Order: sequence, then C-alpha cells, then structure tokens
Amino acid sequence: MEISKKQLDLVDAQIKRIIDSGNYYSEVYKKAGITGVSTPEDFKKIPFTDKADLRNAYPLGIQDVHDEKVVRIHSSSGTTGKPAIIPYTAKDVDDWAEMFKRCYEFAGITEDYRIQITPGYGLWTAGIGFQNGAEKLGAMTVPMGPGN
Repeated sequence: MEISKKQLDLVDAQIKRIIDSGNYYSEVYKKAGITGVSTPEDFKKIPFTDKADLRNAYPLGIQDVHDEKVVRIHSSSGTTGKPAIIPYTAKDVDDWAEMFKRCYEFAGITEDYRIQITPGYGLWTAGIGFQNGAEKLGAMTVPMGPGN
C-alpha cells in the first residue's frame, strides 16, 4: 500500500482528535493500542468499522463534535437490531454531496440532465444523498421518493 507522508499526517491528526474526544472510537483505538499513525504499518492497524460498531455506539457514541456542529441526523430503521444513528456536520454533508456528484459525472451525467430521485427520504440517507449530489452537479432534481 502506498500512502504519503501528508496522508499519514492527516490520518494521525484525525486519530488523535478522535482519541481526545472520548467517544466510542476513542475507546476502540485505546483498546487496540493505537495512539497515532506515523507509518504505513500503523495505518494498517486501524480497525475497520462495521455495523456492530455503529450499533454499539448507539445512540450518538460516534459523535466527536459538539451538538452545535451537527446539522443533520440520519438513522437506519433498526429492523435487524439497534438503529445506527449518524450525526453529520455541514462539512460531512458537503463532502457527501461531492462524492455523489463525482458518481454522476463518472456515469456521464451533466448539468443538462433532469434527475428523478426515487429512493426514500426521511431518516434513511439514500434519497437526500442522490439529491444533494445532483444539485451540486447543477442538474434539475425531481425528488419523488418511492411510490410517488
């Protein structure tokens, strides 16, 4: 795996910020003996996040910013266990829209398109993610949701 010094420094800063936050991942990293990231080997030791982590952190144990920075909350339905509740900052929402925009661009979609958004809205994240990305691209959106 190739990872630059700059990337390692960025990851290290995030890991240290998370550890200082005292949130769920702070404890996960401490238990794994992770105090920072300075080498590719350190990076490989960072545990993957899975659905169990999101459930174990219920309700907002993954949040590492003050409530004043949270602009949106999304949640899974919890049909197979505890819901996964995810808080988003304005930067998170913008980054998310940028990723959807890039997907549209990769598919050849431009601002000249009209995009009907059919996934669900509400606490589930799909509909609003597709919409934000299309709007960031500059395409006209028609937010319908399912069955409308």
